[in-house]
Amino acid sequence: MDYEFHSQLELFQRVQPALHVKEEEFQRLGYLSIHSVDIWNYLIETRWKMGHGLMLSDIVDDILNTDCHMIYDYWEKKKSSIKESSFEDISII
Repeated sequence: MDYEFHSQLELFQRVQPALHVKEEEFQRLGYLSIHSVDIWNYLIETRWKMGHGLMLSDIVDDILNTDCHMIYDYWEKKKSSIKESSFEDISII
């Protein structure tokens, strides 16, 4: 069965059950700060960056089988870069 998605949001909503399963895996491992959207963003920005015409089964497979430590490392780097950029915005007069 072929699925066609008209937006990234529509696809995100469709794969939400797989993202939820992966989020639960993070919770079992003690990573309570990682959420579905973090997993999604990691895959969008790394794995699927150049991917066009990905099959739904491949997307779900990527969600379920991506190493949790890779996602956590990505999340940590993003979090620290946000903190650094917020300090750069502070000006002292």
